[in-house]
Amino acid sequence: MSTYTYNVNQTGKAPIPTEPVWRFSVKQYHEMIQLGIITEDDPVELLEGWIIQKMPKNPPHRVANKLVRNTFEQIVPAGWYVDAQEPVTLEDSEPEPDVVIVKGATRDYIERHPGSQDLALVVEIADSTLERDRSYKKRIYARAGIAIYWIVNLPEQKIEVYTQPDNSIEEPTYKRRQDYDSSSQVSVIIDGLEVGKVFVRDLLP
Repeated sequence: MSTYTYNVNQTGKAPIPTEPVWRFSVKQYHEMIQLGIITEDDPVELLEGWIIQKMPKNPPHRVANKLVRNTFEQIVPAGWYVDAQEPVTLEDSEPEPDVVIVKGATRDYIERHPGSQDLALVVEIADSTLERDRSYKKRIYARAGIAIYWIVNLPEQKIEVYTQPDNSIEEPTYKRRQDYDSSSQVSVIIDGLEVGKVFVRDLLP
């Protein structure tokens, strides 16, 4: 296993040490969970091999999360379901997106978490996490080939829709970004098909 120097403060608390630290694989992360080293009460997620503390959620974040989930649940077709703040397993990360549209049914994932091939759309609710969601999370989801990534941008009262992931480059990203203000409608696309449209204002607190 290689060591890395990582000196960016991702938590807003004590600085991360500048001396070499370990980078973990998804398998090692799962083993720590199974052994109880990391519990379901620990506010962390695995992002590109780093165990990163999740930001606390303020009331507008919680409200937006519920609005997005409720709206999606009304329009997703049979064969898909909506989940929120649960792990998805990717190549080098195990983020817990705010909202996801997942193929199949909940009981299909008793033995594993959904992977990139199971996800139609991933949503992050961004307030204090906006920079992280536009960098870390966008790169992770593009690398995984997730077709559509939404950022519900609370500070700017809009939704950013990222499509056409490109994971063939050193810094994976989405080729297309389209922003929708509070007066706009956004198409909800699942597996290449539009299943409905939602007003941005209905998803904002």
